[in-house]
Order: sequence, then structure tokens, then C-alpha cells
Amino acid sequence: MDNCPLAVALGSNRPTRFGAPRNTLMAVRPLLERCFATWSGQELRCSWSLLHYTAPVGGPPDQPHYCNAVMLVKGIKAQPNEAHALELLDALQSLEHDFGRDRCAEQRWGPRPLDLDLLFWGEFRLEHPRLVLPHPRMHLRRFVLEPLLEAMHGTHPPCW
Repeated sequence: MDNCPLAVALGSNRPTRFGAPRNTLMAVRPLLERCFATWSGQELRCSWSLLHYTAPVGGPPDQPHYCNAVMLVKGIKAQPNEAHALELLDALQSLEHDFGRDRCAEQRWGPRPLDLDLLFWGEFRLEHPRLVLPHPRMHLRRFVLEPLLEAMHGTHPPCW
């Protein structure tokens, strides 16, 4: 169902066991693709943006710049629904945790080793205490929109 693409924003501005944020995003990329294949039970087509370095938005003013990217996933056969979306959210947050993120201890919009945000899943709308789709601030974030357009157009093969 290519008319129901799903997008995920990636960000990092703290080192992990893989090194600098750039290295973290490089390390998570194959794991994220595997996570989606496991979640969907099928082979999917993924397109990626380039890596972008951006100033933080909100949070403490002295935090380091972020390394950001967007992954666009096509070919998901499952119909978008709350249960599938929350199952995917759990898988993404588990991956964040594996990279050292502790959501309970972090400051809102503060530095983090890995941030994985579901941006949208086709035209699906969800307002759940744990997840809002489409992402409510996506349209306000240049660090999301520019990489999203790259991933959608597929004009820039990632050379990370």
C-alpha cells in the first residue's frame, strides 16, 4: 500500500557506545530497518534522507547540535490502526533504550542519545496519550521537513 507511507524522524546529540551522534545514526539505521521488517512481518522499501546538523529547538540553551535524518517506509500491508501504531512505538522506544535513552530521567527537549519519532502513517489520525499522529509539531520543524522531503523524493541517496 504505497499510498500509506510511514515516516520516522531520527535525532541524536549525545554520544553513545557507537561514538558521536553521526555514528549513532549510522549504527541504528540497519537496526531500524530490521525493526520495521520484524514489526510488519514483510520486506519493506525504505528511503533515507541525508544527515543534517541542526541547532536544538527548545530545551536547555547550551546543549550540543543534533544530527537528524528521516526514514520513509513504503509497502506496509497492515492497515494503520491504534494497536499497530502503539506496537511500533514500543519497538522504537525499546531501540532508543538500547542506545542509552532513559525517558524517565531526561529533560523535555533536552539532549538525548537517540530520538525516534513517528511522524505519520499515511492519512491515519491518532490521538492517544502516548502517541499523536501525524506528529503535532512536524510542520514547525525545519530539521524534520527538509530531511522528510529528501526521503520522499529519493533524490539524495544517503552516503552516511
